[in-house]
Amino acid sequence: MDAKLVSRFLDDYLEVFAACVLGEQEIAKLLAFYGVPLIITSDDGVIALTTDSEVTTVIQGQVDGLRALRYRGTRVLQSEVIGLNATSALYRASLSRYDDENDEIDCPTITYVVTSSDDELRISMLAAHGG
Repeated sequence: MDAKLVSRFLDDYLEVFAACVLGEQEIAKLLAFYGVPLIITSDDGVIALTTDSEVTTVIQGQVDGLRALRYRGTRVLQSEVIGLNATSALYRASLSRYDDENDEIDCPTITYVVTSSDDELRISMLAAHGG
């Protein structure tokens, strides 16, 4: 999978994610970036989301949580793309999420597994490495 294409896809995703948290975009626009099933892993465990409704509930929860923290945006501090094969790649990024006073909310490293089906990219797995 082409690294530049994956980077652009994730740049677009992070932009739409921020816009959704800020109330500038509808959640449906953000949900279009996720595949179903979607696997989310963190130190807290593994969640396998197998329906659109489950993905919507979890992502809406993340959006609402960041709104409560007065989220304003995300900066990519470092990123890399590793192509796995013709239909999938890893995108690993260290992020800084900040609030409306430009104070850092958290600084997670997240690895996304991006897959391509019918020439459409989707996030199929999201693994959080800290916050």
